[in-house]
Amino acid sequence: MKVLYVASEAQPFIASGGLADVAGSLPQAMRQRLIGCRVVLPLYESVPQELRDNMQFVTSLSVPVAWRRQYCGVFEAKVDNTIFYLLDNQYYFKRKGLYGHYDDAERFAFFSRAVIEMLPFIDFKPDIINANDWQTALVPIYYDLFYSNNDWFRGIKTVFTIHNIQYQGKYGVEITEDVFGIPNDKRYLLEYDGCINLMKGAIETAHKVTTVSPTYAGEILDPWFSYGLDPILRERQWKLQGILNGIDTVSYDPSTDPLIYQKYDAETFAEGKAVNKAELQKRLYLPERPDVPIIGMVTRMVGHKGLDLVREVLDDLLYNNDIQFVILGSGDWEYETFFKEMQEKHKGKLVACFGFLPELSRKIYAASDLFLMPSKNEPCGLSQMIALRYGSIPIVRETGGLRDSITDSGDGEGNGFTFKSYNAQDMLYSIKRALAGYADKEGWPILIKRAMETDNSWGKSANSYIRMYKALLKE
Repeated sequence: MKVLYVASEAQPFIASGGLADVAGSLPQAMRQRLIGCRVVLPLYESVPQELRDNMQFVTSLSVPVAWRRQYCGVFEAKVDNTIFYLLDNQYYFKRKGLYGHYDDAERFAFFSRAVIEMLPFIDFKPDIINANDWQTALVPIYYDLFYSNNDWFRGIKTVFTIHNIQYQGKYGVEITEDVFGIPNDKRYLLEYDGCINLMKGAIETAHKVTTVSPTYAGEILDPWFSYGLDPILRERQWKLQGILNGIDTVSYDPSTDPLIYQKYDAETFAEGKAVNKAELQKRLYLPERPDVPIIGMVTRMVGHKGLDLVREVLDDLLYNNDIQFVILGSGDWEYETFFKEMQEKHKGKLVACFGFLPELSRKIYAASDLFLMPSKNEPCGLSQMIALRYGSIPIVRETGGLRDSITDSGDGEGNGFTFKSYNAQDMLYSIKRALAGYADKEGWPILIKRAMETDNSWGKSANSYIRMYKALLKE
């Protein structure tokens, strides 16, 4: 079986979020299971020169973009025996940043069309093309409209994966022909709620639609979670499936991680986490107290991450409990300002660090005893899985991938602490249960070991994708 994985970003070349981790790791895991999976992404200006130096020029072609044609250069790179194709067009991609340009619709229309057009030129006919999120939603749409009846392309199955349904690729109907090159008599495939919706078009035309966790696949059938697409998804529910993401367990491994203060594993975590805690306390000018529990957060400071709940009870939590609280992230001004104020008010108990600091995030995972993720919605979430890997016990709301990866330890078998309602007092109660668990000196090490041995590797996810692909090919 041959798979082409299409993404607008992928590690190690370029990343702005979790999609890049998936596109960098899932194809590698499939390759290890003897699936011929290749990846294609744009060649952005921000791709580092040292990675460019290892690319080989393969071919060039002329790609139709509505009424015009544009140059596309195809470059190939290998990462751990997985082939990556990077598509070059300096007009579209020699710019700062990945997204947010005035002509993103045209940029990703070019990319999506180029992905399909290049296949005969590189002599690679996949059985499956798996597109991801709105930036590549035109891949299944173009395939359905222009290629599915072509002899060379016939028989390819398309899969569309929704990583975050909030971002749907909405544009005015007037650009359907001029930018996307889609005839007006086919506009109905994309048109929804008075505009063009690329994600809606992909849901209509792809042979299979997946999301990044089983719970999220059910949640997006509900208007509360779907950002307006629930009627379409309910109509197409027969093609919808949720597969939980994994994490790169080689990169996120406390026994080899060069970014933490002391390495440890599931057998030596007691000493290792103690050293990491002491060193983080020094770095952040917190009192060096080995027995005080540290609650960590590594998050984007935006509303759907549950920071409204934290804001409501943080004073109570810090006044009435002997804890330390460390948060790292950036985002909305109102939340950054709140945590700055809390840092001044609760000196020696709370430290807020702002920005994207990968090395500090690893140190927080390794040093913290508890890891808080009270998200309003979370399609999959990776932080809770990373926290498990480093023996930081998650406290999560039961939504999306949080529900699928964290089970409450109240029954003596779970790997964290959970709460259901989006309610600050429910969250606070779960935190207090976790603090009581931390105080149990006999039971706590058992929970840490169980958490660290939880299997969230990409291998499990890859096996689920492979089963889905094989079933699709049999249809």
